[in-house]
Amino acid sequence: MIETNLAQTINATNDAGSAYDTNVKYLLADKQILSRILKYTVDEFREMDIEDILGCIGDDIEIGTKPVDAGLSNLGRVKGTVTEDNIPGEGIIYYDIRFTAYFREKEMKILINIEAQRSTDSGKLGYRLENRIVFYLARMISAQKQTEFFHSDFDNLKKVRSIWICMDSEETEDSIEEIGFDRKTVFGNKRNSYHTDLMKGIIVNIRSGADSSSGKAVKKSQNVLIAMLEELVSRKDASEKKRILADEYGMSMTAELERRIQIMCNWSESIIERERIRERIDAIGRMIRANITREQILSMGYTEAEYDKAESALYANA
Repeated sequence: MIETNLAQTINATNDAGSAYDTNVKYLLADKQILSRILKYTVDEFREMDIEDILGCIGDDIEIGTKPVDAGLSNLGRVKGTVTEDNIPGEGIIYYDIRFTAYFREKEMKILINIEAQRSTDSGKLGYRLENRIVFYLARMISAQKQTEFFHSDFDNLKKVRSIWICMDSEETEDSIEEIGFDRKTVFGNKRNSYHTDLMKGIIVNIRSGADSSSGKAVKKSQNVLIAMLEELVSRKDASEKKRILADEYGMSMTAELERRIQIMCNWSESIIERERIRERIDAIGRMIRANITREQILSMGYTEAEYDKAESALYANA
């Protein structure tokens, strides 16, 4: 049987390092994934069927990275260009993914940005992620001048939604949060009929341990989007991951989607192997420090090459 484009994507050869982030972006930019993200994070699409949402996604999907492979542009007409936002006097920022979504047969245009975020730890980032989200939202608004509206036609501003897929939550922290304007009257009885919802940030918190190979018994999330995303980025075998996405979430295994899934799975396997090797080297180092002899360590099944690496590391850190 000839595999579909998505299937071939999942079964591709090994990739590494920054290419993992690239493949995450391409996976998230697949229209099948985007439609589900919109359904469970953007109010306008919440009551719509997935098939109908697919038709609301524009063909202007852009991924803020150079493509790893040529020809991976069939699904959703993904553009491998840098999604650069350069406003004079405001500097340059780059979006992971951005595109246009249309509501009610193109009567309403919504500008969407999606970011894949591996860490939300302010100690690692050097800033609070929430502040970065607000900054992105502000830029998506200010960038509309001379593109979506001209002069003082501020009523032509389009809604912006910045959706952040954060991948480092703890076992009980699978959640979806919103950041936006909250209009309220702080004095008097003035009634305000206009609802200010132009800007909204959405944080989708998926769990780092929701993975069958992690050794943790993490329950499947009760939220459909989170459960699907956790399957998508998990370290499960590619064939099992494809089966789950097709059977449980109704996705078609196009060649592009499948190939990207395979690349991620291969990357995960290489990471697991590197972690296993590092753990063995660390164990040898601990035994050397405990004055266990070389012969005794080798008799436990460790190799001479592993012993030499551990010994070299100890001398280097001495």
